[in-house]
Amino acid sequence: MDKAQIVVIALAAVAFVVYRQMTPRPAARPVGLIIAVAMVLGGLASDGDKLVDPLHPVLAVTLLVAGLLVAAGLGALRAATTRVWRDQHGVAWSQGTPMTLLAWAGSIAVRVAMIFLTTVLGITSPQGSILLFIGVTLGVQFLMIARRGNALPHAAVPAAQTAR
Repeated sequence: MDKAQIVVIALAAVAFVVYRQMTPRPAARPVGLIIAVAMVLGGLASDGDKLVDPLHPVLAVTLLVAGLLVAAGLGALRAATTRVWRDQHGVAWSQGTPMTLLAWAGSIAVRVAMIFLTTVLGITSPQGSILLFIGVTLGVQFLMIARRGNALPHAAVPAAQTAR
């Protein structure tokens, strides 16, 4: 798979995920975590042993690790901007806010800047690093939203509803 195909797939996935995050959804969604894991695995599989530029291994590993840490931090930031609540049945729900959209725009800008930095430094940027970045950032966001949903107090269900 060439770089253009990976970029198109990654952008389509991000657009879909952002759209879905802006609609009310159950906070604990295993499918979100499955998507994140699939993206990480896809990123690893697309590059295999080429994740690190052999001409600049220390700098390449440093930037890769920094990129993954930044991805995790941005996922946490977006999770913090997401509204989480319980409905009358005790189910935790989440929905992105306008701040979530801004955080997504910032996440994309940071990723583009990191790609530019690796280019300026003359480091080969692995094709799968885009999928790794998105997978990690989504995984952290989904986990933190699910955790926030689980931490919400459970509303007492009236006795009339429990008898049904």
